[in-house]
Amino acid sequence: MEKIRVVIDNKQKNVKIPTGLRMLVRRCCNAVLRMENFQGPAEISVTFVNNEQIHELNRQYRDKDMPTDVLSFPMGENGEYDVNHDTGAKILGDIVISMEKAVEQASRYGHSLEREVGYLTAHSMLHLLGYDHEKSGLDRVRMREKEEQVMSQLGLPSTSSYVLGDE
Repeated sequence: MEKIRVVIDNKQKNVKIPTGLRMLVRRCCNAVLRMENFQGPAEISVTFVNNEQIHELNRQYRDKDMPTDVLSFPMGENGEYDVNHDTGAKILGDIVISMEKAVEQASRYGHSLEREVGYLTAHSMLHLLGYDHEKSGLDRVRMREKEEQVMSQLGLPSTSSYVLGDE
């Protein structure tokens, strides 16, 4: 496997980053690239922010005046990427995750913060590789399948969406 560099930056203080979360994010990026048969060295930037910070980015770049869970800023187009001339790595782009939203969603869906951040990372990585669920329903379905495949590989399969009471 080629060298994959994942630069992780925590720019928020609202949520303590659990031990192992950075490693999970790296494993997730690697798993998506392997699944997609990505060739060559690559660089990805992942930034943890709070709701206020992601709200501002969402307004600035997507004209949506609200916080969201994750934003992807792909650097490539049609499989063509800028290259870091020092390392020869293809620069895939930036992933920005709202840790506050990740905590909210993990709680809402009844799974761990690790599962939520892993899922958001896999989702965003697919965007960096050119998938777009907003343009086509087929991409949406394919993305969901690929996200779940990666989550299962990492030992974080989806839990059922409801809890059965005592019977």
